Amino acid sequence: MRSYDATDVQLLRALADAPRSTFVALAERLGLSRNTVQARMSRLEGALGSMERRVDPAGLGYPLTAFIAVHVQQKALEAIVEEVAAIPEVLQAHGLSGPIDLLVHVVATDAAHLFRIDADILAIEGVERTETSLSMGEMVPFRLRPLLDRAAE
Repeated sequence: MRSYDATDVQLLRALADAPRSTFVALAERLGLSRNTVQARMSRLEGALGSMERRVDPAGLGYPLTAFIAVHVQQKALEAIVEEVAAIPEVLQAHGLSGPIDLLVHVVATDAAHLFRIDADILAIEGVERTETSLSMGEMVPFRLRPLLDRAAE
């Protein structure tokens, strides 16, 4: 696990404010050399995550968002995750402790499509049952800025 120093945090905060900033603009804003910014950004690439997170699936024709709680046979978990990952409408999946084994974040074109996605997951060997919840709206969007601000203190 990588930890971030004060300069890394400064860069990440600046990018949170202006994600399209050039290395030169970041250097000027933070009082760093362009070479320092470029070297740090190369090291931080993994921390920045995928640009896919910023694309709205609704713009691609997938206006419904749902979360599918999947109950599985534990011995089959690895194979189940591989098959779930092969479903294009699956955006993300988390293994959980507690009564739910896998929480799968999916998008769909409509209710019938969501039903088919759920059926595809249920058809995977080792999946015992699913419970689907339709998202009524994102109440707190994905964010790291509060943690970056705390780290800068």
